[in-house]
Amino acid sequence: MKLAFSSPTKNENEQELLFTRFQSMGYEGLQLKPPQYAPYVKDTSRFIELWREQKGITSALIAGGSLNELNQNELRSLFSFSRKVGVERIVYCHGISREKVTNSDLKTYARTLSDLAYEAREEHGVSLSLHHHYDQPVMYREDFDVFFDHVKENTVTLTIDTAHLYKSGIQDIAEVINSFSSYIDNFHLKDFSQGEWKVLGEGEINFAPVFQAIKKINYQGWVSADEESGGDLLQAMEDCYNYMSHGLLSK
Repeated sequence: MKLAFSSPTKNENEQELLFTRFQSMGYEGLQLKPPQYAPYVKDTSRFIELWREQKGITSALIAGGSLNELNQNELRSLFSFSRKVGVERIVYCHGISREKVTNSDLKTYARTLSDLAYEAREEHGVSLSLHHHYDQPVMYREDFDVFFDHVKENTVTLTIDTAHLYKSGIQDIAEVINSFSSYIDNFHLKDFSQGEWKVLGEGEINFAPVFQAIKKINYQGWVSADEESGGDLLQAMEDCYNYMSHGLLSK
C-alpha cells in the first residue's frame, strides 16, 4: 500500500512547497489537481525538466469535464502527456449534475468511458479511474451498480472518495469498498462535517471500518489524502499522514 497526498494550492510558492516536501513528510506520491499540471500539458519537456527528480509526483492526475466531444479530445491530449511524464492514472470527475441523469444515461457514460479507458491503456499505458462525486452522475449507491454493470471488462477503474460517499448519503463506505473491490485502483480519503470538508480525523466519518475494509480486500495500490479543508498545507500533510499511517500501516 502506498500513501499519497492531494491538495489545491493557493499560489506558486505553495505548489512548490507541496512538490518538494511531500516525500520528507512520508508520502510516496502526489495526485495533482488540474491547475498544478495544466500549464505543462503542451510543454511536457518543461515539466520533466522541473520535476523529473521527484519520484511519485505523478501517481495520478485529477481531471474532469462533461464527456462531450471537446472534453474527450482534451482527455486524449492528457493521455499523451501522461505517457510522456510517467503518470499512472487519470482520475476523472464527470462534471455534470446528477439531477436529470437517467439509468440510460449512466449506461451510455459507462460505454463511452470504457472506450476511452481502453484507448488510454492500450495506446498510452495509463489507467482511467472514475471518481464518483456528490451531484455527479455516479452519486447514489444504485448508480454504482448501473454504471459498473455496463463498463466493459478491464477498462474503467474506480477511485473511492470517502467524503463524497458520505455527503451523498452513503454511510456504509465499507460495503462499497467490498462490493467494488475488483474495480478499485485508488482511494481519496477525506473527512466531512456539517457541509464542509475536514482534515482526516476531524469530521464525522468513522474511518475504522473503512481502514478495515481496505485491508480486508488486500489492497496494495495508492491511498491518497484528498485534503480540501483549506487549512495550513504543511500541518494538514503531517496530520493526514499520521492518521492514514496509523490506520492502514500499523500492525
